[in-house]
Amino acid sequence: MLNLPKSIKWVITDFDGIVTDNFVYINDDYSMTRRLNFKDVIGFYNLHTNGIEIAIISGEKNPAIDLLSKKFQIKEVHTKIHTKIEVLKDIIEKYSLTEEDYLYMGDDINDMECLEYAKYKITVPNAVKKIKSIPGIQVTETDCGQGAFREVADCLIG
Repeated sequence: MLNLPKSIKWVITDFDGIVTDNFVYINDDYSMTRRLNFKDVIGFYNLHTNGIEIAIISGEKNPAIDLLSKKFQIKEVHTKIHTKIEVLKDIIEKYSLTEEDYLYMGDDINDMECLEYAKYKITVPNAVKKIKSIPGIQVTETDCGQGAFREVADCLIG
């Protein structure tokens, strides 16, 4: 069970390995596709309709991010970002967020600095070992792409 305060106004998240199942499917034309679980899509909807902002900071650009950002009017979408900490700090400064106002979700080494920086930090059970060993990190019961994002949303609005 996650322990998050009701003061959270922003969920700032990585995408692949959090919202997706961390698999990339290669099509015959060499394009890549990803699979989303509708539980996580409802998590986006629930946060949006309850006034909690979402930011996505991803190392990849993909149509799933574009679709969700349009559908739920996500103000902060940053793709092809490999050093994410500066983007996180820019979002915090832009919206005058305190450490009580946001959480960060990530699962891999390129999320490490952001997870170490955030007071409220969340990962998934199948995250890399180094991430799960960060002091104070909380781990969802649900795996990535299976409703982990929804679990966080439900905790915040439930």
